[in-house]
Amino acid sequence: MNPKSQLEAHDIQPKKSLGQNFLHDPNMLEKIVASAELMPDDNVLEVGPGTGLMTERLARMAHRVVAVELDDRLQPVLEETLAPFDNVQVIFQDILTVDVATIMRPDPYVVVANVPYYITSAILRHLLENNHRPKRLLLTMQLEVAERLVAKPDDMGILTVSVQFFGQPRIITRLNPSVFWPRPDVESAVVRIDTYAQPPVDVPDEKLFFRMVRAGFGQKRKQLRNSISSGMRLESAAAEQLFAASGIDSRRRAETLTLDEWAALARAAGQLGV
Repeated sequence: MNPKSQLEAHDIQPKKSLGQNFLHDPNMLEKIVASAELMPDDNVLEVGPGTGLMTERLARMAHRVVAVELDDRLQPVLEETLAPFDNVQVIFQDILTVDVATIMRPDPYVVVANVPYYITSAILRHLLENNHRPKRLLLTMQLEVAERLVAKPDDMGILTVSVQFFGQPRIITRLNPSVFWPRPDVESAVVRIDTYAQPPVDVPDEKLFFRMVRAGFGQKRKQLRNSISSGMRLESAAAEQLFAASGIDSRRRAETLTLDEWAALARAAGQLGV
């Protein structure tokens, strides 16, 4: 049964305010599950199970599936779809308020999600900044956001730096709007992020690193000397000292810096007591 029929049977209409676009194409559902490379002893956190079409496929492949769904109107649909599976737990809650570490600990886990596009960035932060982060994530998202995650220097953004600090993102495939119901107005993509056991750069103080990144991107298209001085509340002399210690040209712009260069700035800031 497809999502349209499932919802009509329970007199439920998709809510645009929740960003509900249900992935229904069987081939694409199978491709996403295959890309997750699940083993029989794996635990899965699914965000946004919708009508359960992905959930049932995950349940066949994994040891345990915890599905977090915001819309409790979908409870009867999910109960019907998932009735044959005793290894699925459905939690009706906003993923941004869920204590992921508590529900998934102590085991390693994989995230599979068809996330509402309007909160993609917030969900990524919630999962990647968690002290029990997943070993990998398979996320369906807006193509424009997917391309930002895999961007290179000269086109980096704060989301790019944040995600690449925690893991290696790559676009698995693009998705035509026709594989969703209702059809979204934008193109989509599936992104896989393999998280690192340790960050790929030397950062003694992670909080200081992200303070520096937020400051650098705080004034878009401004030179670093201006955005860092303003964002970190530094006098011009202290800012120039910071750039000299890090070996970074203060006339550059935030989008041009590599992860290594952001780390160099953060290390210099730590040494100078910024």
